[in-house]
Amino acid sequence: MTRGKAIVSTILIAILAIPATKLEAGHRDAPVVALDQKANVTDFFAFVSYDDPTKVTFIMNVDPFLEPGNGPNYFPFDPGVQYSINIDNNNDALADISFQFLFTTQYQTPSSSFGFLGAGAGINAPANSPAPVAPGTPIVPPAITALSGPGSAGINFRQVYAVTMVKGQVSTPLVNQAGGSLYAVPSNVGPRTMPNYPALAAQGIYTLSDGIRVFAGTVDDPFFSDLGGEFDTFNFRTAAGGGVLSAAADADDHTNTAADYLSGYNVNMIAIEVPITMLTKTGTLLPATSTSATIGAWATTGRQRAPVQGLAYAQVHRMGNPLIDDLMIPLGSKDAWSMSPPMLDFLYASSYKDPQLARILNAIYGVAIPTPPRTDLLPLMTYAPPIAAPGTPAGPTADLLRLNTGVPPTPEASRRRLGLLGGDAAGFPNGRRVSDDVSDIMLRVLGGVLVGPTYSYRLGDGVNTNDVPFQETFPYVAWAQSGRERRHIDPGEPGCTQGAGPACPIN
Repeated sequence: MTRGKAIVSTILIAILAIPATKLEAGHRDAPVVALDQKANVTDFFAFVSYDDPTKVTFIMNVDPFLEPGNGPNYFPFDPGVQYSINIDNNNDALADISFQFLFTTQYQTPSSSFGFLGAGAGINAPANSPAPVAPGTPIVPPAITALSGPGSAGINFRQVYAVTMVKGQVSTPLVNQAGGSLYAVPSNVGPRTMPNYPALAAQGIYTLSDGIRVFAGTVDDPFFSDLGGEFDTFNFRTAAGGGVLSAAADADDHTNTAADYLSGYNVNMIAIEVPITMLTKTGTLLPATSTSATIGAWATTGRQRAPVQGLAYAQVHRMGNPLIDDLMIPLGSKDAWSMSPPMLDFLYASSYKDPQLARILNAIYGVAIPTPPRTDLLPLMTYAPPIAAPGTPAGPTADLLRLNTGVPPTPEASRRRLGLLGGDAAGFPNGRRVSDDVSDIMLRVLGGVLVGPTYSYRLGDGVNTNDVPFQETFPYVAWAQSGRERRHIDPGEPGCTQGAGPACPIN
């Protein structure tokens, strides 16, 4: 039995065991994973690193809508989940390289009720401290300024993680080149406990072997969208264009005319930066015109369960392209889709060739859409131009995030939120950067923009940028928002764009 057939057989056995369900899904994706948020992959990114075009950065986000002030233990990764980033470099929709992450929880002070405590140089019991605690006894440790060693006494709830690279069925542990453990960065508790959170978070960037860098921890959720309007049957705000943006609003990549539904929320993130020479099948840097330059990538989560045909972890969820699960897969199939590998996506071909969302856009906004079968969507589902070079083997229909590693990163000043649609070749759907406005891009792609000007409508939700600025260096996202000082920017509130400007419209 070939490798591909063996995997198909194993996964089909697992899928047949999935119970039917009629629960609802939202940005939390499939019904089953909506009940298992720790295993819910909310977003996945892959892009040539802005400051080093010889490397690719992969980011997977899990566990959505983390309220920054929801303590006292905040938002650990689940030690029972294997988090994986997978890369296909020979066009068969199977993982040729995987980076697997496993987390372990440690309690530094098990007798304490709090996960994180700290203030200044520490606070001792005052003169009126009742017995048996004598005055001068340390009560509150010093403020948290380090992930380990001096300055970390206030971290009670700590997580360490291990990274394993699987290539050619050989597993290689990747260790911290500076020695010591890899620590997950905790949530931003607040300014008293963590007075210099950016400096603390930056300590969570580690260099592994071969120039690989990693980061894991809680960060600001980089996804930006009017999800409330989207899931109210695409009831986008009239003041933001009502679903069809004005030319001026569409051209302004830095101004929101609707509220970012994810503003003020955090998410758990795993990021890894890998040399391109470790990713391509040739082991070399390649020009964009090479048929070997484009890779496919996706993220998965798996839970340790009774082994199914030898699988140590049963897949719970996956993500390649954004919003495929949310907007294209039928509700009754979402669980099976989430637990299956991309190479089985031929089972969902009807959804990819005649997506329901395109019909909805046609009905609500009257925009023309292409006639099925939608071959214009093939760049999302196969190795095809304008992402892959002409002549690249297309491979099977599979939801992978394709990235042409030969396309250099776009400088910040020239970067466009609409990515490839906006003339920025380094943006989604050629990979995905954190600043890419995938909500607007996917609306337009599903509306038919890749066919040509006939279907070139300015579809959008009015949310063009994140609620806080991104970083220009690894890991590129904004650090976690403060539990004490976070702000959700809601409809009707002032400061629609990163806390500044006019109020966000309600209607």
